[in-house]
This record gives sequence, C-alpha cells and structure tokens, in this order.
Amino acid sequence: MIRVLLADDEPLILAGIRTVLESAGDIEVVAEAGDGRAAVEEALRHRVDVALVDISMPVLDGLSAVEELARQAPGVRAVVLTSFGVESNVQRALASGTAGFVLKNCRPEELIRAVRAAYEGDAYLSPAVTRMVLGMVTPEPRREAAERLAALTVREADVVHLVAEGLSNAEIGRRLHMSEATIKTYVSRVLAKLGCVNRVQAALLARDAGGPPPRRRPPER
Repeated sequence: MIRVLLADDEPLILAGIRTVLESAGDIEVVAEAGDGRAAVEEALRHRVDVALVDISMPVLDGLSAVEELARQAPGVRAVVLTSFGVESNVQRALASGTAGFVLKNCRPEELIRAVRAAYEGDAYLSPAVTRMVLGMVTPEPRREAAERLAALTVREADVVHLVAEGLSNAEIGRRLHMSEATIKTYVSRVLAKLGCVNRVQAALLARDAGGPPPRRRPPER
C-alpha cells in the first residue's frame, strides 16, 4: 500500500481527496493535516511515502512545508495541489524538488495517477499542468538551455522533449516503442546529466531551448 499524507485547510476537500484515493485499492491515507507545520509533523510521525500538499495553508504554507520535508524526510515524495493562475512561487516549488503539480479540479483518475507516479519516483504532470507551469516561470536564455541539452544523446533528447509535453513514462514508451522501465531509466539519466531535480525542471529546460535539437548523432542501440 502507498502511504499518503493529505494536507489542506479545507475539510471538505480533504474528505473528497481521501475518498478518491482510497477507492484505488493500493493507496492508504494514513494522515491528514490542516496546516503546513502539522503536515511536516504528521509526515514524519507516520512515515508516509507521498505527501499531497496544498500551497495555501495557515501556520506554514505548503511550499515551506515541502522544503521542510525535503530537509527532514527526503524520502517523502511531495506533490503540490494548485489552481490555474494563482501561484506566484512555482520556481520555489521546483527548486524544492516537488514531484509534481496537480490541479484541484482534475479528474479523480489523474489524482490517483499522480500519487502512484510520485511513489514510483516519477512525477505526474498532465499537459494542462505542464502548460501552466511552463507559462509561469521566466525562461532561461535559449542559448544556455540549448547548450545544456546538447550534452544529451539523440534518444535522451527525444525523451526530455516528450517529458516537456507532459507525457508519462508509459506514454513516452509507447511513442518511442520502448518499455516503461527503459524510459524510466532514460529519465533518471537525463535528470542527472542536466542537473535537474525533477521532471518539471527538465521540461522547463526543454521549453527554453526552443524545441528538439537537430538530430546530428545516430540513435542509440
């Protein structure tokens, strides 16, 4: 079972998310919190796998809670709950190592996929969330971004640009005719080469580079 913490200061939202997640069968909500400080304490107390954290909370905001979790419990994968057009600290969330962003009005199956992806070391970013995040963060100069991506092989570049489209590992695998496990390995390798904390940062870098690079190297075998 995937052990999950829910953190939101609205009881009705907490109840709704719990119902959705526990309907999955492999997810157990083991703790809830109504503020960021309590979220950190409960995550540590219950040794959760995934923390689903709202940004706007009292005592300690969600982003501060995610940063605190990264320091005290780096094994906890944090997924941020957000809404269109209201977040001004996306860059801060990315730097903290947030596993992903989920819209509060997403479909139930998306929420379940987000938790499973985070648990598996991935991040779930629907195309809508990816577009929102990419549109809110100031671009890195194109030349610098392109130079960083130039270190990738052709296949790694293919993968990172599909990540930027908001595709999951399974979807990328189908697109490139490769197994999901192989794509997961590629994503890990790409993040290490680019010095990115997570898929969101890699997606931003791909956006800033202005599109896929010329295919000057032969594909990997």
